[in-house]
Amino acid sequence: MIDGVSDPRTLALLDEWQRGFPIEPRPFARIGAHHGLTEAEVLGRLRKQVDQGRITRVGATCAPNTVSASTLAAVAAADDDVDRVAGIISRQPGVNHNYLREDEWNLWFVVTGPDRAHVDATLARIGRETGLRVLDLPLVRPFNVDLGFSLKGGGLPPLTPRKADPTAVLPGDRDLLQGLLRGLDLVGSPYAALAEKLGRTEAEVLNRIEALSNAGIVSRLGIIIRHRAVGWRSNAMVVWDIPADQVEIAGPLLARQRGVTLCYERRVVPRLWPYRLFCMIHARSRAEALDNLSNICALPQFADIPHKVLFSLHCYRQTGAMIADERLRA
Repeated sequence: MIDGVSDPRTLALLDEWQRGFPIEPRPFARIGAHHGLTEAEVLGRLRKQVDQGRITRVGATCAPNTVSASTLAAVAAADDDVDRVAGIISRQPGVNHNYLREDEWNLWFVVTGPDRAHVDATLARIGRETGLRVLDLPLVRPFNVDLGFSLKGGGLPPLTPRKADPTAVLPGDRDLLQGLLRGLDLVGSPYAALAEKLGRTEAEVLNRIEALSNAGIVSRLGIIIRHRAVGWRSNAMVVWDIPADQVEIAGPLLARQRGVTLCYERRVVPRLWPYRLFCMIHARSRAEALDNLSNICALPQFADIPHKVLFSLHCYRQTGAMIADERLRA
């Protein structure tokens, strides 16, 4: 059971359809048949979960830096100025995550955009408007960026990493992907609704989503859970000062550990930020998160590695990434 949800079929919907969402004209009917529900019952249950804040959307996540650009960034805001600085950051186009964390570098945010120039411009604007230095930590390589949550406990087992093929992207795909990132309409024919917004046919949209999924551009298609609302209220970003030549072995190992929902290597900043290996640990409590971290530190590959634990204190913004400037047609 998760907070506020006791019906086993609703739990099954939330648990089983975070991945592998059907790419066909009436996906909710297919899901309903699997669970002994009508299409209308599935849609009603999902709408209720959206209204109650447990689901952010039914849509996609994309492989990082394939059809767009992104970076993780941070600033060190004064304690009495955090809300003002966070407001400036959250207002910027393309900022899709913004968290207060326990560290001198206390505001951590993700900047996304159609290309690196857009990301750089956003970072520069944040620096000017806040008067603070911006720590820019671009992705080097991902080990697990799925961020699925098993409602039976902890994160879903990470998908086997696969290399995305950016050459599969065709003109018009960016707008399609942006629509998937914003989320499908909770209607009987969601792909037809998306196609209408894009001025395309349903068949075209289905064919392109299938192709982009097969190419690894769409890394996950399904229900996107709001983890705090389903009980995982404690999350910690753990950063490791690990030698570069050890990351190739340590990264995949870290990604498989209990509670680890994200894992990747990022660029270091000399004299400011030596930590190249990152992971997120999500848990129901701080004690559980620290217990999971203790198990990781007991592994020979991590026993003597300097690290920091940055627990999240507040979420200022969490939404889908920006990969296209153009807006969908109404």
